[in-house]
Amino acid sequence: MPPIPGSGLAKGLAVTLRTMTRKTVTAQYPDVQPELPPRSRGVIGLFEENCTVCMLCARECPDWCIYIDSHKETVPAAAPGGRERSRNVLDRFAIDFSLCMYCGICIEVCPFDALFWSPEFEYAETDIHELTHERDKLREWMWTVPEPPALDPGAEEPKEIAAARKTAEKLETQRAQAAQEAQAAQEAQQSQQAQEAQATREARQTPTQEGDQ
Repeated sequence: MPPIPGSGLAKGLAVTLRTMTRKTVTAQYPDVQPELPPRSRGVIGLFEENCTVCMLCARECPDWCIYIDSHKETVPAAAPGGRERSRNVLDRFAIDFSLCMYCGICIEVCPFDALFWSPEFEYAETDIHELTHERDKLREWMWTVPEPPALDPGAEEPKEIAAARKTAEKLETQRAQAAQEAQAAQEAQQSQQAQEAQATREARQTPTQEGDQ
């Protein structure tokens, strides 16, 4: 069925009339900060203690806006006769926000939870070269990251928590079993000692009784 002539104009006028009857609200920014949604994508915060310099975020970034430098250090053996190990030490972690398209791939692929979304959005600069922020600035933004939302009461238990709980229950069961075995061995040892003491007393009393007869 062909559209009725002028229906589009009528719909547009209806939207205009509805808008005209509403009260105009002006956001008083920057005097009043806006209320951002919980999952707002502002900037990326770095929790460098969790970073292992695996370079996964830099490799997966489609804009190649993450710059990472590091060096290796030798860690002494934890026990005598052990083997020394090497670990990566983070020297530089920078993000060029003039190139970043806020896709969030770096945050998703980080296996150690070192990158987080921050709702901070006031980081404009007069020079585009100053939009490359180093790890000190990324660390400051880390403290503006909101707490994760509470889980839905009807949601399934996260796999990490379920695995940790099963491991804890298994360890607790092993400890209880070891304690029971230790208690049983102690009781058996005490019983054996009591039997040996009884046998020793009987052996000492037997010659005296024969001599009396």
